[in-house]
Amino acid sequence: MQLAFCIYKYFPFGGLQRDFLQIAKACQARGHHVRIYVMAWQGDKPTGFDVVLVPQKGWSNHSRNQSYYHWVKAHLQANPVDCVVGFNKMPGLDVYFAGDTCFAEKVSHKGFFYKLSKRCKHYLAFEDAVFNQHSQTKVMVLTKQQISDFEHYYHTDPSRFYLLPPGIAQDRQYNHESLAKGKQFRQANQIDEDHFVVVQIGSDFKRKGVDRSLTAIAALPDELKQKVTFLVVGQDKPDAYQKLAAKLGIGHQVRFFAGRNDIPDFLFAANLLLHPARQEAAGMVLVEGLAAGVPVIVSGISGYAYHIHDANAGVILAEPFVQADLNHAVQNAITNHDQLLTWHNNAVHYGQTADLYHLAQRAADIILGCDHYE
Repeated sequence: MQLAFCIYKYFPFGGLQRDFLQIAKACQARGHHVRIYVMAWQGDKPTGFDVVLVPQKGWSNHSRNQSYYHWVKAHLQANPVDCVVGFNKMPGLDVYFAGDTCFAEKVSHKGFFYKLSKRCKHYLAFEDAVFNQHSQTKVMVLTKQQISDFEHYYHTDPSRFYLLPPGIAQDRQYNHESLAKGKQFRQANQIDEDHFVVVQIGSDFKRKGVDRSLTAIAALPDELKQKVTFLVVGQDKPDAYQKLAAKLGIGHQVRFFAGRNDIPDFLFAANLLLHPARQEAAGMVLVEGLAAGVPVIVSGISGYAYHIHDANAGVILAEPFVQADLNHAVQNAITNHDQLLTWHNNAVHYGQTADLYHLAQRAADIILGCDHYE
């Protein structure tokens, strides 16, 4: 089959981008040709893919998105394929991978004037093109909450939804070498053995709630606070958050790292994973944390929060978010050693028994069964 994969931008450490590349490789491994339409590509280009760079036209994101869609539509008419797969919402898709939340749900909480903006109208129109009752697009989703939201706003036929398992790499799984790898990571980064290591992983620090985590750590009693090292990993500008950490008096305990490939070592070295996100369709790092044996404190709005519940390996914060709840949960995790050990053991068990690893394979099944593109 000839496949077209559509994604606005690719960079190495985004969750959506990682899923996109895994799925593309899974389709390619089965002998199919993959053409990729992208406006910008950061990092190495994998071999065997036909990467088509789409011209960026327009001053705003939504105008560039519209230009991208029309350019790709024309290119596909001249160079047809068997199936068009989108990782951003747009008209004309055979299959859509829903790596984000329902925009209509988000808009329902916005003000009157925002709803009149060109940006809002564009994103609603492109979302409607995928999910309205007349569309035939197959939709791959990561959580049941996504299905509920899209059905509520667009009355989408339930038969068009396909719920995927998570798709984390096997190297995230806790094993007999994990403890040694964690110690090596601490030594390499000059972290004391007796320090309590908290990690937060994810690009877009505001959306992930890094400020909330900093505030919670700063709220700890002094004797606990001095024993905490907070590692923040992600593709974003850390300056504002470094200033906030300094203002809160914990600047020397917080370290920021750009997106990188040795995430398992961070997790194996950690005592706790924080993810008090403001918005999160799924949150693959939550499942990665569990597989690595790390207890998790997560905001209830995160799509994959239910995995922490099913694993009994941490705390799901109630919505709407209350900072005092996070503060209390962090302090309790640090001081209650027996609870933390129980969560760790439960997380390891969950990582060994639940299917957390086959997103790309299941997505390839759905894509390769799709109808001919017209």
